[in-house]
Formats: sequence, C-alpha cells, structure tokens
Amino acid sequence: MFLKNKCDLEEQLPNFKIASAIIHYDETSPHLHIVGVPIKYKNKNGMKKQVGKGDVFTRDSLRRLQDKMRTLCIASFNKEYGLNDILKKKEKGRNKDINVKDMGNYQAMKDQMEKDKKALEIASKKSSELDKSTIDIKATVNNLKKAPIVKNTYTISENDKNKILEYIDKVDKTNADFKRTEKLSVTLNNVDTELEENREKIKILTENNEALSLKVDTLSKNIDNKNKEIKELKKDNKHLEELVNHFKDLFDRLINFIKHKILGKDKEREDYWEFSKDLYEHGIFSEKTITDIKEDYNWSKEYDKNKDHDDFDLEI
Repeated sequence: MFLKNKCDLEEQLPNFKIASAIIHYDETSPHLHIVGVPIKYKNKNGMKKQVGKGDVFTRDSLRRLQDKMRTLCIASFNKEYGLNDILKKKEKGRNKDINVKDMGNYQAMKDQMEKDKKALEIASKKSSELDKSTIDIKATVNNLKKAPIVKNTYTISENDKNKILEYIDKVDKTNADFKRTEKLSVTLNNVDTELEENREKIKILTENNEALSLKVDTLSKNIDNKNKEIKELKKDNKHLEELVNHFKDLFDRLINFIKHKILGKDKEREDYWEFSKDLYEHGIFSEKTITDIKEDYNWSKEYDKNKDHDDFDLEI
C-alpha cells in the first residue's frame, strides 16, 4: 500500500523527484518517510533544470496536495483490505480530526432526541402506573354494592360513577396515543440509524469518487503533457529531418565530386581513389558507395588505356 501511495505522490507531484522512500515502525502507526528533490524546468538563467523548492512547494500547493493524498490513501487502504472506511474530516484552521457527527446541526438534533427520549421514558413509566390505577378503579366500580334501601343505587352517585368512567376512558385514550407515539419514536430511531448508515455509505462513495476524479485529472494532465512532448518531438524531428537531408545532400555532392575527379587525369584519379578507399576503411563510405566509385575508377582507367592505344595506332 505504501508503494501505491508513493506512486500516487509521483503522479500528483511530477516535479518532485523521489530519491528515498522508507517505512518507519518507530511509532504507534507505521508511516512513510519520503526524501526527494523539487525540480524547476526551463529556467532562463543558469541551467535549464534547477532545484525549485519555492516553485514546487507553496502553502496552497501543500494544502491541496495533503487533501488529495488523504483521499487517495483511504481509497488505497480500503482496496487493499477490502474495507469501506472513511477519513475523519479536518477541523478548519487546525490539523485536528473531528467526528462527522459533531458537524453542523447534527449534534444539536441528537441532543434534542436524547431529551425527547428521556421524556418518553418518564411518560412510559407514568403510563404504566396509570394502567395499574385504571385496573384498580375498574375493579372498584365493578364491585360497587347496591344501596340496601334504594333500588338500583350504589354507595356513590351515578354522576360520580360517570366521572370515574370518563376518567378511565381518557386514560385509555392517553395510553393509546402514547403507545402510538412510542412506536413513532422507535420508527424515527430506526430511520435515523438508516440515514446515518446511508450517510456513511454516501461519504465512502463520495471519497471513492473523489479519488477516481483525482486519477482522471492526473491522467488528463499526463496526456496533455505527453501531447506537448509529442508536439515538441515532432518539431525536433522535423528539424533533424531537415538536418539529415542537408547532410545527405552534402554527402551526395561529395560522392559526385570524387567521381568527377576520378574521371580526370591519372595522378588525380589515383589520389582520389586512395582517398576513397581510406574513407571506406574508416567506415565513412558504405560497401555500395565504394563499389560505385570503383566502377567509375575502373572505367576511367580502361578508357584512358584504350585512348592511349588508339593514339599509338594512329601515329604508326
């Protein structure tokens, strides 16, 4: 994984040439010590390639680099170990990690939910007590005895009985409402848990997407740089081609010049033939070139020989 991190750093910071990358185990967490040289190119004064710390490393570039490497490192970590962990966010102005649950209004919402939960627990306890009281009251009402003298009357008035029954009915309804509220609370807690899990999944996917975006951006920049290099190489290649054609033309003119001299007088022919053989022996002339020159040389000698013979015959 550290090797992957080193490669990611090289991609994100191509002007930083890494000379050493050593894993250290002297602290709780293993970490990588990297030593390298920042390079500045195309300098107008002095060498074109120089050490350029101030150009490669600035406060903004280091901050951006740290953010990018955090994203790439956690992506590599998850891929290596088959996990879906996320990095804790940095608190603004400090290099301190804080829990995502402490961000924004989330903690305030959680605090309110805790208060509501405690209130529901208290209400639940009271509801249980009301249930018990209701049973007792119902039992009391059902066990009322009729008055010994007046028929169809009880030891308490009918109005009081109705009030008691009305109270019991209200208590039943209150308990029913509370139970619905309690179920809603459980549902909300389940929804909150699911939302929190989804938030974690979204954060993981977001970080993975950021890592992929960084890779794509890096590859795009590399492609742009390669295209620039190709363009410069094409320009250099064209220049070299022109230079090669120029020297080829000079070489052809040299061969033609030697051939012309070989067709001249005996002394001149022999001198340029020896010169041609010397160039061949030193690898300047190819086999084909020396063969062509030799053919001209032999033809010239034969021509002069026949010419001298004809002149002699004419004198006779």
